[in-house]
Amino acid sequence: MTEQDPLKPVRSILVSQPEPSDVAKAPFYFLEEKYGIKVTYRSFIKVEPVPAKDFRKNHIDFAEITAGIFTTKFAIDYFFAMCKEMRFVVSQDFKYFCLSENIANYLQTYIHMRKRKVFFGERVFSDMKEVLLKHKKKEKFFVPTSNTGTKGIVDFMTENNFDFKEGMLYQTVSADLSEFSDITYDMLVFFTPFGIKSLFENFPDFKQNETRIAVFGESAQKAALEAGIKITIPSSLASFSAEAPAITTAIEAYVHRANAVIQ
Repeated sequence: MTEQDPLKPVRSILVSQPEPSDVAKAPFYFLEEKYGIKVTYRSFIKVEPVPAKDFRKNHIDFAEITAGIFTTKFAIDYFFAMCKEMRFVVSQDFKYFCLSENIANYLQTYIHMRKRKVFFGERVFSDMKEVLLKHKKKEKFFVPTSNTGTKGIVDFMTENNFDFKEGMLYQTVSADLSEFSDITYDMLVFFTPFGIKSLFENFPDFKQNETRIAVFGESAQKAALEAGIKITIPSSLASFSAEAPAITTAIEAYVHRANAVIQ
């Protein structure tokens, strides 16, 4: 919470993410139970595939590619979807380099893992650099990209003279939020700059007024500030202090103080 923000009760929160499959285990569920707050989930963004006709403009021949780098499950989905649309059968010798074990396991949706060569890191791209360098001379890599960017990966591949191609397979766009006549929640929670962009694309006349804004992620915070939004709960975990090490606990810390004003 910023020092300038007066405490105002929070009775409703809109989380700009899809509703979790198990709401009772969702991070925001305890706010509903403990404080009687109405929490609504609605993704402000959606992911769409790039049409094959547009992908072909990259002049990428999958037959020449021997390995792929996958940083999200979306990258896997749209890679195999594009292969299917282009009538290309992925070789059993194709190597998969995944950002995490969770993403690697998702490959089972499309391939038999025991028959394929799969490598993965712990969580971030830097975990994969060593194993990629070991395969640098043997493989021709494909890096699936989106409009959210894979600059760090592409820069690493370029700086280390990898033989690779990059191609956009999917893109993040604003979701249609027309079911909302207006955004009249006490608090909005954002996680990406695309969520901020979607807010103003759907509601170009949006006025913040007394709506509290919570953001998680430096890029989301930057987008919010550039849009002229006053942030009540900022992204930086350091600003939350030891008492609030994550976005949900930071929100609870605010709600605990704000709602106590009227209790």
